[in-house]
Amino acid sequence: MKAFHEVRSYDSDFMVWHSAYRNISFLAHWHKEIELIFIRSGCCRLSVSDQTFLARTGDCVVCESGAIHYSDSFDLDNSLDFVIFDTSILSSMFQNPHFSRPLITREELLSYGLSEELEQLISLVSRELSQKQPYYQEIVEASLCRFWNLLKRNHPRSTEHSPAENRREHMLTELQSLLDYMDSHYTENISLEYAAARMNFSPSYFSRVFKNLVGINFVTYLNLVLVEQAAKQLRESSLRVTDIALDCGFNNIRTFNRVFKEITGFTPSAFLLQPDPDAYKMTYYNRRSLEKQFVKNDSMTIITHKEGHKKTAPRFPEISPE
Repeated sequence: MKAFHEVRSYDSDFMVWHSAYRNISFLAHWHKEIELIFIRSGCCRLSVSDQTFLARTGDCVVCESGAIHYSDSFDLDNSLDFVIFDTSILSSMFQNPHFSRPLITREELLSYGLSEELEQLISLVSRELSQKQPYYQEIVEASLCRFWNLLKRNHPRSTEHSPAENRREHMLTELQSLLDYMDSHYTENISLEYAAARMNFSPSYFSRVFKNLVGINFVTYLNLVLVEQAAKQLRESSLRVTDIALDCGFNNIRTFNRVFKEITGFTPSAFLLQPDPDAYKMTYYNRRSLEKQFVKNDSMTIITHKEGHKKTAPRFPEISPE
């Protein structure tokens, strides 16, 4: 499912990307690139792997390669800068440094001597990617390498993995494997019990872990996978709606119509009349508030919030090893 395993498109073979947003959230996803999130103003509620926290003005969040991350900040005001870059920028033999925590506070950045350095990096990356003057790739690459190495020098890392940390990494790997399996075997009847058994968890514990790491429950995620596949077939094939429903794992057309509308906001027939070929990207997460809309011309994970809309924030459950 694209909303989870994000494969970013770049405008060249130089895999570095920058953008800035106001008042956004984003769906749970992971990618092989490194992602730096700078909170320019306000605050943002984030979850990276199994750590959930509130990042504030001047903080930086590091999402290491493969880390599952999302933001559920619909009740907060923020201005965020994103810098995403492929690990090959740093080294062909890159390995995650395993920082002990993804959040680097403003105070820590100042103590590392990296607060001004980070803002200069963001400004440089934005300018060079936009202007593309001679040797811009080399300049951006050198700047990213410098910042990353200074960060590794200063920010605490987990040099020795405890049994608990090893279990945590194994759990995250198993979860990514499960989600990949769901993407490729969506036509099968994948039950919560089956998914829990793949991770050697009880169904109740698996449900809590899944919701904590992905931000939505297992059934909703599975329905997103099924509806995305169905929407693609509706757009690209001449199959009947009934055949598409059965092919995408729905037992009957009534259930398919109901779930499809819950996810996209349209019935299958109304969906086909929409001029936007990416209308299926209007997911459940987006539709939790009518004041939300996807940022155009960007990753489907990004969601913006219209000003003036406030809502009580959900509580994130604390998950510990079973």
